[in-house]
Amino acid sequence: MMHAVPPMTPEVWFRHLFKAKAALDGGIVRRKVRDMERMVGRRRFYEELARRGYTAVENAGQVVIFCNADQVWVTSGQVQTLQECLMPNPRRGFGHRVSTKL
Repeated sequence: MMHAVPPMTPEVWFRHLFKAKAALDGGIVRRKVRDMERMVGRRRFYEELARRGYTAVENAGQVVIFCNADQVWVTSGQVQTLQECLMPNPRRGFGHRVSTKL
């Protein structure tokens, strides 16, 4: 039996995300991309990260948020910067540029 998830405002979603113990300790938190897009949308999500000075990476339907201002180093694999991810794309429905440390 599936239980319905009560509706959540973007403010409540962000509060819940950033009140996680790992986030408060300057660590990392992980969420499903699908949930992030549904609850707050990409543009608002990346604006909030930029406002806080945080960095995030996406892989396999998950977004990993580094809840600190430290530089993130990708040590292997192909990298696409956040700025490249946010280039105008009519399929995504937005074209917002955010500076990144990657």
